[in-house]
Amino acid sequence: MRRTGRTGRTVRRGRVLTAVLALAAGLLAGSPSAMAAEPVERPVSVAADSYTWKNARIDGGGFVPGIVFNRSEKNLAYARTDIGGAYRWQESTKTWTPLLDSIGWEDWGHTGVASIASDSVDPDKVYAAVGTYTNSWDPKNGAVLRSANRGASWQKADLPFKLGGNMPGRGMGERLAVDPHKNSVLYLGAPSGKGLWRSTDSGASWSQVTNFPNVGNYVQDPTDTSGYASDNQGIVWVTFDESTGNGTNATQTIYVGVADKENSVYRSTDAGATWSRLPGQPTGYLAHKGVLDAENGYLYLAYSDKGGPYDGGKGQLWRYATGSGTWTNISPVAEADTYYGFSGLTVDRQNPGTVMATAYSSWWPDTQIFRSTNSGGTWTKAWDYSSYPTRANRYTMDVSSSPWLTWGANPSPPEQTPKLGWMTEALEIDPFNPDRMMYGTGATIYGTEDLGKWDSGGQFTIKPMVQGLEETAVNDLAAPPSGGAQLLSALGDIGGFRHTDLTKVPSMMFTSPNFTTTTSLDFAETNPGIVVRAGNLDSGPHIAFSTDNGANWFAGTDPSGVSGGGTVAAASDGSRFVWSPEGAGVHSATGFGSSWSASSGIPAGAIVESDRVDPKTFYGFKSGKFYVSSDGGATFTASSASGLPSGDSVRFKALPGTKGDIWLAGGASDGAYGLWHSTDGGASFTKLSGVEQADTIGFGKAAPGASYQTLYTSAKIDGVRGIFRSTDQGSTWTRINDDAHQWGWTGAAITGDPRVYGRVYVSTNGRGVIYGDTAG
Repeated sequence: MRRTGRTGRTVRRGRVLTAVLALAAGLLAGSPSAMAAEPVERPVSVAADSYTWKNARIDGGGFVPGIVFNRSEKNLAYARTDIGGAYRWQESTKTWTPLLDSIGWEDWGHTGVASIASDSVDPDKVYAAVGTYTNSWDPKNGAVLRSANRGASWQKADLPFKLGGNMPGRGMGERLAVDPHKNSVLYLGAPSGKGLWRSTDSGASWSQVTNFPNVGNYVQDPTDTSGYASDNQGIVWVTFDESTGNGTNATQTIYVGVADKENSVYRSTDAGATWSRLPGQPTGYLAHKGVLDAENGYLYLAYSDKGGPYDGGKGQLWRYATGSGTWTNISPVAEADTYYGFSGLTVDRQNPGTVMATAYSSWWPDTQIFRSTNSGGTWTKAWDYSSYPTRANRYTMDVSSSPWLTWGANPSPPEQTPKLGWMTEALEIDPFNPDRMMYGTGATIYGTEDLGKWDSGGQFTIKPMVQGLEETAVNDLAAPPSGGAQLLSALGDIGGFRHTDLTKVPSMMFTSPNFTTTTSLDFAETNPGIVVRAGNLDSGPHIAFSTDNGANWFAGTDPSGVSGGGTVAAASDGSRFVWSPEGAGVHSATGFGSSWSASSGIPAGAIVESDRVDPKTFYGFKSGKFYVSSDGGATFTASSASGLPSGDSVRFKALPGTKGDIWLAGGASDGAYGLWHSTDGGASFTKLSGVEQADTIGFGKAAPGASYQTLYTSAKIDGVRGIFRSTDQGSTWTRINDDAHQWGWTGAAITGDPRVYGRVYVSTNGRGVIYGDTAG
């Protein structure tokens, strides 16, 4: 949940940070050709090892735009995330199981899930429409994944267009739907003017419904030259009227939502042979959701003036009587009193007159949830004012399982912490259990199992229902050699955490200050109680320090012009720091950043790191050049090393315990790309042969009998992409992940554990912090 103050309107493109900015700099756009350094001649061999993979528990951490319950099997539910894959609910443990960890490096965009559909005829079947961006950020087209075993394995049907799991409008839906009678028939609403698509062979192949009359026309911002906010949001939902089919005959009546404020709902009454605009419909709004109560013959529609998931200033709720064609405005508040749009929408299938909706874009003072037990005739609210600013809530919130959801805040009424939510576009009552409701927010999935108390006058309890679903984007990782912290993480959108126990959710993210996104962190190698982090904050400092191993923090002072976190490095003894922030050049400071001095000899935007032995030695890299400082970062000198990657998609680290031992990974496919090693403080580098591509490098405890620390990298070696380990300084490599555990893009950070041999921490762009332990 990107928190930006009262309105919360800043676009959550922090999720783009890792995958797009780094990839666009290197992997996607490429870099100019560079002459490769002479590779070291080593007989590289690749073995394999058996690893156990888990998440360092955070629980949630990102936007969940869709929750789908199967309509014919109890306790079968799925959740989709905007960048972190899809999940299946496990009732026995009340946890979520990840389903798309097999997505590999080349298909990283398929970790963004634009829609998900569960087959009510054959509950073993599930479908996911995948693709993260419709613009150039994602080089590949979208696909529809199909599974006959509830997502345990998948087959893929490639599409001739892109899908946008992390694009504006991603909370509308569901765009993918299975015919509830003839389940070989599916429909998919496409963005970018690509129209409505249909499969008649259970998702194996797709063709456009060429007679569908409207491809949509709504864009969030037509002036956005990146193509992100200027894309046509297209066809946004498909809803079948199951009362118009029988047996295995195709359902006759289908409703389709289109991103067009004047023509938002279309209908077919002949199983898709012909289509027409639904007469009498409201105009001036986008229909985010269309949910049908077939028992009473009502189609409910949640409208907003914007596509979401952040924006939306006005909204309405409408009910369409499918038999008579009558439209009724059932908005719970007058349009003039809305400062939000409606999106979350659900019907209680056990009591179809009960309908609920959310004010998805209400950030301040909170989101709102509305409930009606008479088909929208009258409504009650999850909270109201007893006497402004005092609130009376129908619920209590218990976030003890994820205590960081309070953000460590102490707001003034009418704001409360934890919030009921924001970006609440997914809202579902369990079709088999009217007491259970789940809803997605920008940070978690919340739910209740005593929803009936809403109507009886009691207070129902809301808790996180998100364990197992990990959706953070990881920018940096650090594992100190001593102290209480096993792992320190720099994350997009929720800052980062100090893990003292990987199996438990930390009590709080980094605070004092709370960065929206932490871009870099480091600890003093020989004094790991001292930690520094840099990050992004709309108003406030961009750097913070800790003297107790990351448990508590205090803000530093920014040099003039700083606009973002950039990279930061701590001297080996913690006596000084070098910082390369966005918006300003490289700076150095003694002490804790109360006064910074501009560094000379190194360009702005350089990546900076410290030597792990000599407290006055720091290193930098920018555009193919390596830089060295021996006076604490006051001055840098360009190394004569050549053949390094010419772009800035590079990560490098100095080895603990040995001065001047540096490993550098990075590059681009159209130039120098791989892994380099220096033993002379960066004066020269040798490229490792056999390592075709490498994007991260990290160190962990040496193997038994070895003296040199273990190397870990996300790389392509001998034609295979994976996570690799070397216990002999890169002479031989062992792939330690497998094809079932790839997690899309893993190029931001990696580190071994200095205390546990074989343990490695892997960054992902949407699946949180993964850690692995060797079976041996």
